[in-house]
Parts: sequence; structure tokens; C-alpha cells
Amino acid sequence: MKPKTYIRLIFFFLFIASMIFAKKSQGQIQSMEGPRIGVTLITPGESADYLNLHTGNPAFTTQYGWQWESRFASGTHTTGLVEWIAVLGGMEHGKFLPSVSSIVGFRNSDGFEMGFGPNLSAAGLGMVVAMGITYKVGELNIPVNIAWVPKKDYERGGLFSPSETVYFGSTFTLLVGFNMGTK
Repeated sequence: MKPKTYIRLIFFFLFIASMIFAKKSQGQIQSMEGPRIGVTLITPGESADYLNLHTGNPAFTTQYGWQWESRFASGTHTTGLVEWIAVLGGMEHGKFLPSVSSIVGFRNSDGFEMGFGPNLSAAGLGMVVAMGITYKVGELNIPVNIAWVPKKDYERGGLFSPSETVYFGSTFTLLVGFNMGTK
């Protein structure tokens, strides 16, 4: 996708999220937040080369971060979700790989959840698709999620240098954590 398309999608999701927040009085909104840890596989490309010292192989990195979530319920068995997830990877490699995602989706009464939205990382702007399940243990929620960010290709170069295509690999992430409602 072109950068303009990504920007339009971000504004679209922000618009939808703001419309949902504006309708607070029509449904029940529950805010939740908590820590996240996990592991990410990065397929060959610039990000994997950054971690692997340019070997051309896939790379693994751990993730550590925080997630904020708003659940929108209207008395049905399915709730709407808006999530923000900020994670930091590459620490075990001595590297700094930040990533922030905003996900709009749903969760059913069995805990299955799915969503998508924009992702901003050291590799640039992209889309993230995520799914998972949330287990309830008393008042504690334990989410287990997988996420995929497709590969990205960028043209890089300036007025006085030839352009080249830069390839960033796809990422596949497994995150777990816990949270409790803050209302």
C-alpha cells in the first residue's frame, strides 16, 4: 500500500474510535490495561539484518510492553474493542526496536478476539492483524494473542543519489499478559 493509503486508514480508525468514545452513554464501557510479554519472529529483511548482523536469516526477539483496552458492551454476547499496545523489542540483542499498534476489533463471550489496525515501528508504518483468546480467572483476564504485520517495501533515495528498494520482513508475534478492569 502507498503511504497515503496508510494515512487515510489511520484517520479512518481514529474517526471510528472517536465516534465510539462519543457514544459512551449508549452502552457500557470498561477500560482495562496491563503488561505484555512475548516473542516475535522477523522474516528476512532490514529488521532481521539489524538484529542478526546482516546474515540474511530470520530473527527472533523478545517483546516487553503495556496494553490499554476499552471494551464496548451493549448487552450482547459480543463486545467491541479498541486497543493500544506499546512494546519494546531487541533488548536481548542490545538493540532498541519500539512498536506501537492501535487495534479495533471484537471479543465474543467465549473470549475469542480479533482485530486489525495501524502499526508504527522502527520499520515504518504498516497494518497489524491480531487474534487470540482471553481466559478469565476470577476478576483477572489473561489474554494470549498472535499478531501479524505484513512485509513492507520502501523506495529510499534522494535527489542526488539513486533510489533503491528497501525490504522489511513480516513479523509474527505471540504476546501474553494480564489485566483487570479499571472502569
